[in-house]
Amino acid sequence: MSRVAVAGVVLGAVVLAVLALSLGQPVVTPDHFPAVLAGDAPVLDRLVVLELRAPRLVLALFAGAVLGAAGLLLQESLRNPLAVPELLGVSSGAAAAVALVVVTGVSVPGAPLVPALLGAAAGGGLTLLAVRRAVGPAAVLLIGAAIGSALQAVLLAGMSLTESREQGVLVRYLLGSLTGTTWTTVLTSVPGMLLALPLTVLALPALGVLRLGDDTATALGLPAGAARVAVLAIGCLLVATVVGACGPVAWVGFLAPQLARALRPSGSALAWLGWSVATGALLVTAADLLARTVLYPVELPVGGLTALLAVLCGGVLVLHRRRAART
Repeated sequence: MSRVAVAGVVLGAVVLAVLALSLGQPVVTPDHFPAVLAGDAPVLDRLVVLELRAPRLVLALFAGAVLGAAGLLLQESLRNPLAVPELLGVSSGAAAAVALVVVTGVSVPGAPLVPALLGAAAGGGLTLLAVRRAVGPAAVLLIGAAIGSALQAVLLAGMSLTESREQGVLVRYLLGSLTGTTWTTVLTSVPGMLLALPLTVLALPALGVLRLGDDTATALGLPAGAARVAVLAIGCLLVATVVGACGPVAWVGFLAPQLARALRPSGSALAWLGWSVATGALLVTAADLLARTVLYPVELPVGGLTALLAVLCGGVLVLHRRRAART
């Protein structure tokens, strides 16, 4: 099962990458890729593949991988399969910050990336400050949801003050979008993602102990509250790097860990992390490919398609688990 699953993920990644670089207007077939890389292809083909589609593909892969890792951290540390990055207030904080910049017309260098990162950090910081005295994982989720709702209220108030044209831009961003991704966007966002992913690996030992429960973790010498806050801080950093560049791409952080557990039911936290990263990357890449090709020239929000994919895949998982429970 493991080797088949690995082969399937690798094959799926290769197919998706080729399709992402090929499909769209104009179509650039794979046999033209060597000429594109060598600089012998027409200028339009080189521009489309190397400057428009390639950076978008790279960012989709990294964003999905990071959201998958963040979702696993939250679900395992809070011992709740329904824990999602959106409940940290990070996504809401980033979206509210971008909305405020648009409404006030303040010129911020690097917008919307920089204000989104600052807003994500502020939202995550508020959650972390609020949960310091929280008792139990359920309280952490409730506090995070409350802060997220408060930031959503700020966002909606800001949107109500914008013009219709600006509202369209904000709505697209808030639903998650990779439109306009350039190599500059990638170079700004990916280093943060590369920094955060090793921190996730370092958090895995604490994650394994937290899964046993707070009392057991304390008995083993791990302060459960402090360890959970540290894990949540890493989760905030992961989500912030994605939201700043792509907006809040929803449901990937929920679905990727679920798929990881379905593929490796008896796996370790490290195995689940690997599968969460891989499935998250494939989900966002597939969603972005569909977003820009299905209704061309209209481009759909990536977050809307990841939500649709999550519903479909979640339904399949539920049916699979019911069938397994009957046998």
